Amino acid sequence: MQKSIQKYAALFVLPALICFVIAFLVPMIMGVVLSFFRFTTVLDGKFVGWENYRRIFINQEFTNALWFNVRFTVVSMITINVGAFVLASLLTMGLRGTNVFRTVFFMPNLIGGIVLGWIWNLIINGFLLSRGVTVVSDPKYGFWGLVVLMNWQNIGYMMVIYIAGLQNIPSELIEAARIDGAGRATMLKSVTLPSIAPSITICTFLTLTGGFRLFDQNLALTAGDPGKQTEMLALNIFNTFYGRSGFEGVGQAKAVLFTILVALIALTQLAFSRKQEVEA
Repeated sequence: MQKSIQKYAALFVLPALICFVIAFLVPMIMGVVLSFFRFTTVLDGKFVGWENYRRIFINQEFTNALWFNVRFTVVSMITINVGAFVLASLLTMGLRGTNVFRTVFFMPNLIGGIVLGWIWNLIINGFLLSRGVTVVSDPKYGFWGLVVLMNWQNIGYMMVIYIAGLQNIPSELIEAARIDGAGRATMLKSVTLPSIAPSITICTFLTLTGGFRLFDQNLALTAGDPGKQTEMLALNIFNTFYGRSGFEGVGQAKAVLFTILVALIALTQLAFSRKQEVEA
């Protein structure tokens, strides 16, 4: 019976493979090819070689967006993971109403990015207007506003992953450490963190890639203002595509560089995290 089913394995895979090729592989290849053309539609392209890539760095907008994105991603990655781990630790201590708190903390992750950005725009501006400024009056307000928004949306989701990791720590291991006289700091360093290394890897990967791919919240909260000083890479690429006539090829080249950058960062982080897991 099993052998007869295996004969049709390729047939079962075929629909998913067709969808993958049509929806992902073909557009990706076309995107790379178009990055070497000047075009307004995919049918009127003129080959310009590396000119689009050269034009990326003519002004500082792309590099400014990259640097802003890097700072934001590092800060949000640290704060989200620390906050999620602290909440997960508290909610695995057997406190009353734990399930209710888990649900409440997870709910912000279900809200769409545009809606979330608009909500926090109202909240932050409501606070800042009492001081005569807004979220786009100074880049630092936009930066920390985005960090707060990202934390509020993602801490609950990462918390669930950390809770799963904490609940899978063998009770015998914890009991043995306590018998040996391990304090809280030793327990955290030698037992808890090594045991939840897979959860740390997953959460770090998600927050790292999520920070670099952030678009909706950036558009809704600051739209890159003031003066594009809070513009991230995804928003910069969007504005290049739809804000400047004749820059479609440059926007496509930025998109290719952006994809390569995120892929390299994600693969590097995963390799490093897996190495740490093996050593632990």
